[in-house]
Amino acid sequence: MITAVALTMYLVGGAIDPDGGTAAPPPAPAFLLAALSCAVLPPRHRLPRTAVAVTAGCGVLAPPLGLDFNPLLMVPAMVAVFSFAARRETREVAAAIAASAVPPAASSLLFGAGSWLESGTASTVFFPLLAGAFGTAARNRRAYLAAVEERARRAEESRESEARRRVAEERVRIARDLHDVVAHHITLVHAQASVAALFFDSRPDEARASLGQLTENTSSALDELRATVGLLRESGDRGAPLAPPPGLAELPALADSFRHAGLAVSVHRSGRARPLSPGADLTAHRIVQEALTNVTKHAGTGAARVDLAYGHDRLTITVTDDGRRVAAAGERPPGHGLIGMRERATAAGGRLSAGPRPEGGFRVAAELPLPPARKDAGTDAGTGTVP
Repeated sequence: MITAVALTMYLVGGAIDPDGGTAAPPPAPAFLLAALSCAVLPPRHRLPRTAVAVTAGCGVLAPPLGLDFNPLLMVPAMVAVFSFAARRETREVAAAIAASAVPPAASSLLFGAGSWLESGTASTVFFPLLAGAFGTAARNRRAYLAAVEERARRAEESRESEARRRVAEERVRIARDLHDVVAHHITLVHAQASVAALFFDSRPDEARASLGQLTENTSSALDELRATVGLLRESGDRGAPLAPPPGLAELPALADSFRHAGLAVSVHRSGRARPLSPGADLTAHRIVQEALTNVTKHAGTGAARVDLAYGHDRLTITVTDDGRRVAAAGERPPGHGLIGMRERATAAGGRLSAGPRPEGGFRVAAELPLPPARKDAGTDAGTGTVP
């Protein structure tokens, strides 16, 4: 289609009478040059330099062969320059424009009759320049659209990657919660069931009390499991309202649950008590819960101590016992309790260390960040024991 239009325009330009008379049929040289210059237009995308050179050469031959050089004779050259500029760099485009404009302009001045403007020389410079400008604009627009599409594709990949990362982090967090809840309550249930079985015949009252505590612990375990698994619900699921996550405020109740299971837990506070952030508060509760669970399962002792030391910007939680490990490391596979506690402390911006004490027993120590102290907030806990 483009080739046919260029051929027609060239023949019309060749038929224009240079003296301003009535238009006559195109002369034979016009047909020859039109066919030659338009024959290279179909393969111009594969042979861009050839197309520019041939159309420029036809422009050089037009004035010597008696054709009046006018803008219509520049249509094939404009098509070739536009296609070249749409796919090449600026430096090459400038060379193509010069090749299409300068030689025909020189030929028009040498063989044309009249001044610069009358001979049509101005058009030989202006129209290739215009075609090059339009071609460059088309190339820049294609490059811009390609860059926009690439950015959109990368942004979509980044969003998908971020979504996968967040899902993985949420799964790990929920797995830690499930581990803490299940390990804590199953340990207590096991201890209370053992007490009930031991005193079932000799001390039925104590066995009955232990079974009552077992019922309370199983109910509490079900409630916490329901709240944790509720996090896996879809956003549109309208279930029962979930309880707020536990924190250090529930530490007395947590200590009582272990006392009922036969572990004497003492809690000591020192420093100016200040509230933690919700995430750090949950982390502190889970660390104490898991540490006491490990004492019940592995320490082989009936007592444990929990120390809460409030510093300037950090809360130090220490859980110690004076027992010994019930099973050697090789007798059972390692659990995930210590790993989970370290991950929780790190996620909250703190750190955790754990290991045997030189004087015997085991020690778990965690440091969690505290919010900045305010003059009107916090109370001095001094040094004392929480019942």
